Amino acid sequence: MRLPLLILLVLAMAATAYVLVRGVMAMASGKDVTGEESQKWMRRRVLFQAIAIVVVILILIVAGSSGQCGDRHGDCCAWPR
Repeated sequence: MRLPLLILLVLAMAATAYVLVRGVMAMASGKDVTGEESQKWMRRRVLFQAIAIVVVILILIVAGSSGQCGDRHGDCCAWPR
């Protein structure tokens, strides 16, 4: 379950970076007088960032439920009891 989520996270991060660059290029070109094109790209960026955050939360939930937090000893997630 973790591998598909990691792949989805990488895709969401790549999409966010791509849309960010496209939005900046649209703003810098000066062709978009009203700013509609830039706003469209920035809305897409926010959407992909939200998707990435949701995927990170899902990864943390899956890791917490399986008792794995990346530490070999398994005590990295130990909360004071």
